[in-house]
Amino acid sequence: MKVEQWAERVPKNRGEERRRQLLAEGILDTRLKPVIGHDMLWFPVTSEGNERERVLFEAHEDRGNPVARHELVGGIAIMQEHDPDAAKSLLASRPGIHTVLSGIGDVQGEFRTREFEVLAGEPTTKTTILEYGHRFVVDLSKAYFSSRLATERQRVARQVTPGEVILDMFAGVGPFAITVAEHARLVVAADINPDAILLLEENRVQNRCRNVLPVLADSHRLPGIMPWKYDRVIMNLPMIAHRFLREAWELCREGGTIHLYVLESQEGELRQEIGQFPVSSVTEHEVRSYSPGKWHAVYDIVK
Repeated sequence: MKVEQWAERVPKNRGEERRRQLLAEGILDTRLKPVIGHDMLWFPVTSEGNERERVLFEAHEDRGNPVARHELVGGIAIMQEHDPDAAKSLLASRPGIHTVLSGIGDVQGEFRTREFEVLAGEPTTKTTILEYGHRFVVDLSKAYFSSRLATERQRVARQVTPGEVILDMFAGVGPFAITVAEHARLVVAADINPDAILLLEENRVQNRCRNVLPVLADSHRLPGIMPWKYDRVIMNLPMIAHRFLREAWELCREGGTIHLYVLESQEGELRQEIGQFPVSSVTEHEVRSYSPGKWHAVYDIVK
């Protein structure tokens, strides 16, 4: 029996990379088989989006016990439950997975780190992620990384015009900074976490980004140490990024854009706070669901 579902069309030579990204973003419909064409693939996805289309897919036959719920980050699977037996099954189910982890508590502290327990596979929290032609080395115990923002990073990169000078205020290991660097003149990538900055420098070299400048700094202090005004400011620290909006405003040039990422439980939750500044325009859209009743959103603010 065939089922109609939203589909994302991908060139075959990018198929495995994009499959991993969709799986990590939690939108790959694993009940259905991809459609294989001459040089293209159509992946079944659970949400509508730009350039996605409706396609008829065949359902997978019953495969027995499903694998445990997990988020895939490179070669690491992060399980939602602490179940060593299920972790062993998950490790055996996919050759690309080298480690299965279980998170201990939430992301916390000013360095945005989380503790993990290895349930199966190699005893490591370090892996490499392929994302739209870029390679990112991450260590999940030392610096935060989310594969679920891969599509959002591409959205921002498409807005960058040649010659832009960009500030990434909470750069982490550099996924936003390195993604937008291809189109920019200079990207200043700041973070307060020294381990994140070391990984960012490794990723900068690995991706041959000569126009990315890592800066170890508290973003509250950036206006006092930065000599430039920026065409674009990226603020991906959704728990507390809004607390740095005044610094971002000071660092952004007139006519520039600020991308403010937040977690909110109702549409327009930050509009009043943003309205304290004389903005030219504000648009808001949902990036992804975060938890029941809460989602990750972005405000694109033009100064």
